[in-house]
Amino acid sequence: MIRLLREVEVNGIKFWCYTAGHVLGAAMFMIEIAGVKVLYTGDFSRQEDRHLMQAEIPNVHPDILIVEATYGTHIHEKREDREARFTGLVHDIVSRGGRCLIPVFALGRAQELLLILDEYWSNHPELHDIPIYYASSLAKKCMTVYQTYINAMNDKIKRQISISNPFVFKHISNLKSVTFDNYFKSGISAMFLLLSFGQGSVMLKILDRENWRSGQTTTGCSKFTYCVNSKLNKRILEPRKPMTSCIHKLHGLSTWFMNSCDEYLVFSNHCDVIKHIRKQIIRTKLIHCVLVHGEQNEMSRLKAALVREYEDDTEYQPFVHNPRNTVSVELNFRGEKMAKVVGKLAADRTNVQNKKISGILLKRNFNYHILDPSDLSNYTDLAMSTVTQRISIGFTGTLPLLRYYLQQLSGDVEQFEISSKPALKVFKCITVVIEARMAVIEWMANPVADMYADAVMTVVLRAESDPMPQRNVPPALLVDKSHVQECLLEMLTDMFGSSSISKLIKNDRMTVTVDDKTAVINVDTLDVACEDETLQQVLQTAVSKLFLALSPLKANTQYL
Repeated sequence: MIRLLREVEVNGIKFWCYTAGHVLGAAMFMIEIAGVKVLYTGDFSRQEDRHLMQAEIPNVHPDILIVEATYGTHIHEKREDREARFTGLVHDIVSRGGRCLIPVFALGRAQELLLILDEYWSNHPELHDIPIYYASSLAKKCMTVYQTYINAMNDKIKRQISISNPFVFKHISNLKSVTFDNYFKSGISAMFLLLSFGQGSVMLKILDRENWRSGQTTTGCSKFTYCVNSKLNKRILEPRKPMTSCIHKLHGLSTWFMNSCDEYLVFSNHCDVIKHIRKQIIRTKLIHCVLVHGEQNEMSRLKAALVREYEDDTEYQPFVHNPRNTVSVELNFRGEKMAKVVGKLAADRTNVQNKKISGILLKRNFNYHILDPSDLSNYTDLAMSTVTQRISIGFTGTLPLLRYYLQQLSGDVEQFEISSKPALKVFKCITVVIEARMAVIEWMANPVADMYADAVMTVVLRAESDPMPQRNVPPALLVDKSHVQECLLEMLTDMFGSSSISKLIKNDRMTVTVDDKTAVINVDTLDVACEDETLQQVLQTAVSKLFLALSPLKANTQYL
């Protein structure tokens, strides 16, 4: 159970509800899934009546609106006008000694009509002798609910409750409190609200009475809500011959028949969608509108009206759908995915704008977070495990020889001891321990470290096969700056021709001129400056790749 406007989140799906105005406690739901908002109205009404508030207009703009289309393009009349017509017709029937019959559902419209009639009877003393009855055990039980939950009704009812409870009626009683057969024999005029459409209802008993079947001109019958298609409804709604019927059905709308005079009254608590959906579409620039809960022809007319409304608009075209029952509607949305950096990565002040960061991308429901692997247990129920790989290779060579070959591979080799045994650290993640006639390689398993370990094993095998004595081991390989410059000149000459390259290098600067566009290369820092962006990118890529080719391999700690 949730309160109105209270947001609830379940497995990343957020939802909250608004007043729908259909019946007491009815609600519309706004659902947010992965940033896409869906408003499902269900049955709703935008017209405030005697006891219910009108449906709220959400302040959040939905991407999809699933809305009822019960009445299609029909537009309801004003509440004051329909109430005046209703009470006038009832007054006319009972004043001339007739009986008025109103079949209506037990919830919602029944309470609305009872409030109207009780107030009208109180304001007309000449009608006090004419009883009003409602016939439904369910409605009687529901009256307790209506008398209790006044706080869920509109302001008028809330103000009135301080004086008296409006649902404790003065002129209306349950039909169970009188003897049904004796009442009809008396011939007294009365008002009946039969709160049921079932086959075994009191309505059937009333309609089978002789004084109703005979077609007395004093009787009247009305319908004020949508009518289900049952046997009894067909019997009472189809005109008889001769024309003595009191009820007729026209496209599910409320119809009043008083003998041969037709009057149409709509006391429905469904919204006239065409008027309010048009406003909603204009206000929110709605993308998709899905019509449900309506008769096929009425829904098609409503869809055609909404599409026609925007067919000449070149900037905005909403999509209107009216699927059949059990037919799914598939909609596609494109949205931005944003990840929040948390934990140690967020606390690291060196992570600035446009700087690349490395971590674990965590998806929880529809939210994304980037965190350091060591923070995994703090933000999830997952535990991080590490696998240490160790491999032993026969090695009888000397430590300086092995270090020489490893420096050619990585350039940065650290020498230290582990338990009085000499060891080397390569690529900042691979440890090589020299034992008796054995080289033990150890590393923490991951795809990049595994690749580095394979290279180190190859170097160990190469050093084992080299019989070079220790005194002949050359010094560590260093990058020769002059050699780099020679290779750079040769490469640029092959790319652009000798006429485009400056032969002299001044202050570690070399100039390249291509199609009157000049670039300056700093051979010390390998930076390229040029006003032409394309030429600058070409030269920068070529210079960087040349230096990598001439230098030992460096460890990329970003992926370790």
